[in-house]
Amino acid sequence: MDGTGAKAAIDWLVSVAPDPAACRREWERDPLGIALLPAGRRWDVLAVPAGLGYPTFDVLTRLVRRPGPVLAGFGDARIGFFVPPGTASGWLGTGVRGIGRDSWIAVPRPGRTSAAARWLIPPDGSGMLVDPVLLELALHEAAAARGAHGGADRDG
Repeated sequence: MDGTGAKAAIDWLVSVAPDPAACRREWERDPLGIALLPAGRRWDVLAVPAGLGYPTFDVLTRLVRRPGPVLAGFGDARIGFFVPPGTASGWLGTGVRGIGRDSWIAVPRPGRTSAAARWLIPPDGSGMLVDPVLLELALHEAAAARGAHGGADRDG
């Protein structure tokens, strides 16, 4: 990510922070570059176990070149798809955790990688999010493919 893209992404992300300037400072000082940001304002996150999340990510990126921000977190145990606000409250899916209003998420600074989280697709600052309809299609296709292959996936 170039400097201009990273700045736009950072501006977009910190816009939801209670104190955007403090969030920026924390990202600059912390070598891990992680900030806790509130969900439910500009985005919700659907967190999918990696065994289904990575295949879903693969399907999604075949459908759309740049689907919106996608985060790998918790030691790559979960994949977080940034979706429009309100999506998490109405989402039903086995193993899918909705992170929306009144929830917080650990977000890495764009351009940095930490042990806790990394961007598979960083935000571009435009506000583009993963389309929930395409995400649902990708989840179904990935789940069907896993079933056809005996459930083999990245978590073994």
